[in-house]
Amino acid sequence: MSQSCFEFDPLAADACDRSAFEIGWDHAHHGLVPPPELLLDGTPLGQGWRAGRAVFGRRTLAASRPVRDWLALRTLAWKRGIAFEGNLVGANYLAQLDASHCPVTRAPLGGAPGSVDAARIARLNPGAGFAAGNLALLSVGAARSMAGLDARSALRRAARVDAGIEAAREGESPASAWRLAVLMSFVTPLPFAEAARIPLRVLPPNRVRLLNAVQGLQALVTLQFAAPGWSPRLRAIADLLPEPELRHDFNLVVGAIAPRLLEADSQRVRQALEDAWADARVLRRWQQFVFALGEAATARLLERAAALGGVRTLVHETAQATEGWALATRGRVAAPTPLRRARRPLPRPDQAGATLRG
Repeated sequence: MSQSCFEFDPLAADACDRSAFEIGWDHAHHGLVPPPELLLDGTPLGQGWRAGRAVFGRRTLAASRPVRDWLALRTLAWKRGIAFEGNLVGANYLAQLDASHCPVTRAPLGGAPGSVDAARIARLNPGAGFAAGNLALLSVGAARSMAGLDARSALRRAARVDAGIEAAREGESPASAWRLAVLMSFVTPLPFAEAARIPLRVLPPNRVRLLNAVQGLQALVTLQFAAPGWSPRLRAIADLLPEPELRHDFNLVVGAIAPRLLEADSQRVRQALEDAWADARVLRRWQQFVFALGEAATARLLERAAALGGVRTLVHETAQATEGWALATRGRVAAPTPLRRARRPLPRPDQAGATLRG
């Protein structure tokens, strides 16, 4: 158990005791028994469980898989002294993370507990808490691959594996290394120029919050291709751009992605869209567009495009995420002001540090 819960800060110790008591209480409310080592006399979790048993008796609630996941995650967070965003992360929320395949390995999720393909709810930003937007359902193997990495180190490693500079781990491919790194980048605040260079090698899983507006726009534009009628929707986004040069650059992005979609099997559209971003031409066109558009206008375009399509933006602002703190988020407010190109000259993609040319 983390010392941060109990030492040096009496208020933190009281909060941890209350949290443990509530975890035990909720176990009893759903007719479940916590791990035996946590039920010793005098432990707050054991006290909560015994109190709950005395109150509820056999009048318990159903213990569905999301409920079991919810209690297991809360117990894990309490034992490790990691913040758990209890007001948002409940059983209903965790049920919405369900997926049939791992977004990193693309293998079906299942198998014996602890096997590499078994499902595990993981924090995509290991330095943040169990918070809404920071959680995704991965395979155990993919979750283990995050050990010792943050978003930047994962991105550097993916580039080295892709270039053959670093050997891939067992069961890993350059593509899966990229997908893991990009997932981690979604929930890590990055400078605009840095986030703009990241290829969208994986689309955001359900309920993941993107903290970088340029990646939010990247995902929103890419997802337009996932359903019929994408051409009029993308034309409507282009019409939001005030300058012919920007509309031309945007249409070049669309023209780079579209052929990859047309070649895809109807059952593999999502994977085809992700794989399109491995194409140097797609990433080069994207960088040319967003560097010309600029950071502020990119955020405004994202909001206006999301409102145009009647979809909720995936992008949220965040406080600095550090161990022991949940992601503090609040939604952006759509800006009614027109889009304008940045006044100062913006770097070309190659001048901004992009490595893809041609």
